[in-house]
Amino acid sequence: MRILLIEDSPKLVDSLRLGLTKSGYEVASAGDGELGLRMALGGSWDIVVLDLMLPGLSGHEILKRLRAAGSNSHVLILTALGAVEDRVRGLQAGADDYLGKPFSFDELLARVQVLTRRRFGRKTPVIRIGDLEIDTVGRTVRRNGALVTLTHREYRLLEFLAFREGEIVTRMEIEEHLYGSRSLPLSNTIDSAVCNIRAKLKEQGTAPLIHTRPRIGYVLSAEAP
Repeated sequence: MRILLIEDSPKLVDSLRLGLTKSGYEVASAGDGELGLRMALGGSWDIVVLDLMLPGLSGHEILKRLRAAGSNSHVLILTALGAVEDRVRGLQAGADDYLGKPFSFDELLARVQVLTRRRFGRKTPVIRIGDLEIDTVGRTVRRNGALVTLTHREYRLLEFLAFREGEIVTRMEIEEHLYGSRSLPLSNTIDSAVCNIRAKLKEQGTAPLIHTRPRIGYVLSAEAP
C-alpha cells in the first residue's frame, strides 16, 4: 500500500515514515501544500495523510481540489485543529477519517489499516481464500496452517491480489501498486515474483491459487477462473 504524507513538521514526517515503513507501507512525503497537491494528483496513492495547517495551500483546499479532480484516494486528516466544526468540515469535504494531534502512532496505524481494508471492501484484517490465510495486520501468510515466508515485495504483491480476489489484476496495475510513478521494473520482474510466490505456496498445498491470464495479468482464486 502506498501512502502520501502531506505534513510540514520534518520531525513528525520522519517518525511516521519510519513507523509506516516498518509496518510494510511505501511512504512518500511533501512538506507544503503546493507540492503536496502536485504529488497527490500526480501519483497513485492508497491513502493520503493530510495536515490542515500547511504553508502554501491549506489541507482543506488540497482536499477540495483532490475530490474535484476525481481522486478516490482515502484521506486521513491529521491536525491540531480538533474542534467539532473542523472535523465536520473536513469530513463533509470528502475526508475518510480524522485524527487529532497529539496522537498515538498505534492508533494512526490502526486507522490506516482500516482505510486499507475499506478501499478493497474488506471488513476484517484476515483474508481467507481456500486454504490460504493472509493476516494483513501481522503481515503473515499461512497455507494449511503452515507459515509461508515471503519477501517484503512478494507479500505486497500477494496481498494486492488477495484484496482483488477473483478479479483479473493486470501487470500494469501490479507495477503501479508496487513501484508507483517511479521507473518501472524490467518486464519479467512481476512474472518472476509471481513464480516465486507460487513455488512457496506449493510447498504447503498443491492446488494452484494464482492463475495466469496470458498477456493480461493474474487472478488469485481458490477455484480456476
